[in-house]
Amino acid sequence: MNPSKFITFKESIEYRNLKQLIVLFVLVFQLSACNYFRRDENEGRDAVARAFDYFLYPEDIQGLVPAGASREDSVTIIKNYIDNWFRQKAVLRKAERNLADEKKNVEKKLEEYRNSLLTYQYETELIRQKLDTVISEEEIAAFYKNNPDNFELKDNIIKVIYLRLNKKSPKLNKVKEWYKSNSKKDRQLLEDYCHQYALNYFLDDNTWLLFDDLLKEIPIKTYDKEQFLQNNRVVEIEDSSTIYLVNIKGFMVKNSVSPLSFERNNIRMIITNQRKLKLIEQMEKQAYEDALKSNDVEVF
Repeated sequence: MNPSKFITFKESIEYRNLKQLIVLFVLVFQLSACNYFRRDENEGRDAVARAFDYFLYPEDIQGLVPAGASREDSVTIIKNYIDNWFRQKAVLRKAERNLADEKKNVEKKLEEYRNSLLTYQYETELIRQKLDTVISEEEIAAFYKNNPDNFELKDNIIKVIYLRLNKKSPKLNKVKEWYKSNSKKDRQLLEDYCHQYALNYFLDDNTWLLFDDLLKEIPIKTYDKEQFLQNNRVVEIEDSSTIYLVNIKGFMVKNSVSPLSFERNNIRMIITNQRKLKLIEQMEKQAYEDALKSNDVEVF
């Protein structure tokens, strides 16, 4: 075909022969020798499409169509890709023509982004290789003792055991005795029972939970959470099919000092982050000192 018959992208979308040509490229990668392409005189090679001063080359769309795609799907994928490419270039040309010169100068921003990205990648690798992640209980306890202002409770917390049971479950009278008891034998009996019959349960009364999390599991209705905690220890609630058993073993209301056991993981994260910052600070200091020693930095 005569190169003078090269048509615009908009026209090519409806042009049957060009659609076939694009599919052939995807399937056999031999279009580079075909005269359907227009020659990019600046690059000295054939292009699939042009938008203003930009050219789309065969290698830019190679591999775009997944293996096994039908002929129609292949055409659609290629058409959509080129159409989107044209739209992007059209918007870019609008931006170039309408933005003030100072707003078009993105080289500085790109350089700043590149520098930030490289620095971040290096810091991440440094932390991966050098950070000491072992934090002793002594360190955690010392941090908690030395920073009491950091550990004011924002929510009410509780130590609790609770069960959700079907009202037709067996031995409910026994269960009501076991969940109130502090005996190890009764606790073991309760645990065995829950494994078999409970719809949901929590028996670790050494762990602090948010009271709001309990309210998501148990339909307790209260307008004053603090007052409820102060006045209730054992709670039994029933609906048409379910019975809820709650034994509140301990509580702390918001605005009081949060217990160490509740803050342990937070303290571990704080200490870890402090170590990260210190490691990065030491790296920056060493890099600066090395540059000074080697006369790689100077003021003119």
